[in-house]
This record gives sequence, structure tokens and C-alpha cells, in this order.
Amino acid sequence: MLNLTPHLIAVHSPDGAHHFFPPSGVVARVSMLETVVGVCPVTGAPIITRTAGDPVGLPEDGSPCIVSAMVLAACPGRAGVFAPDSGPTAIRDERGQIVAVTRLVAA
Repeated sequence: MLNLTPHLIAVHSPDGAHHFFPPSGVVARVSMLETVVGVCPVTGAPIITRTAGDPVGLPEDGSPCIVSAMVLAACPGRAGVFAPDSGPTAIRDERGQIVAVTRLVAA
């Protein structure tokens, strides 16, 4: 499985197996279009909305790949695209940092 994130992804399977996916060197991204929609009445800071564009860097042949949650959200229903599930089943170290996941989320 191709890892299209800049991080090592560790997946621990229910059978106790550990699978490690090093970064492939290609990072899938999604562009964001920002639109100023107002100004904060308290701070004067611009208020924006963001709209996701098309993902880039995904394999065209549908090869299974791991991407970030943001990229996953930009390609709903696309076969073979997964993100690590960083929810309550993720394995964390003593500092609360995720060291492995036990599930993947499908697009």
C-alpha cells in the first residue's frame, strides 16, 4: 500500500501483526480556495471560508494508498483511498501522540 503522507504510518491488525508504511516520497495534497466573507467586528481580522479543490498526487490506476484525512475528504467514494483512523482506537504514547492506528477510513 502506497503511503502518500510525509509520515511513517503504523497499522496494528486485530491478529497482532504490525504493518509499517514508510512515506513514498510523494505527498497527496488538496488545494484550498479561500474567500474573504467579512471582517471580525471585535478584532478587525478578515473572516474567510475555505472550499476544497481536487486532490493531487493520487495514483491514477486506483492502487491502494494512504492519504491524510483532508485528502480523503476531497475524494469521497474513490476506491483504494484510505486514511489512518486517528479516533479513539488509535494507539498513543505517554504524551498522547499517535504511534499506530488499528483501523483505516475508506473514502
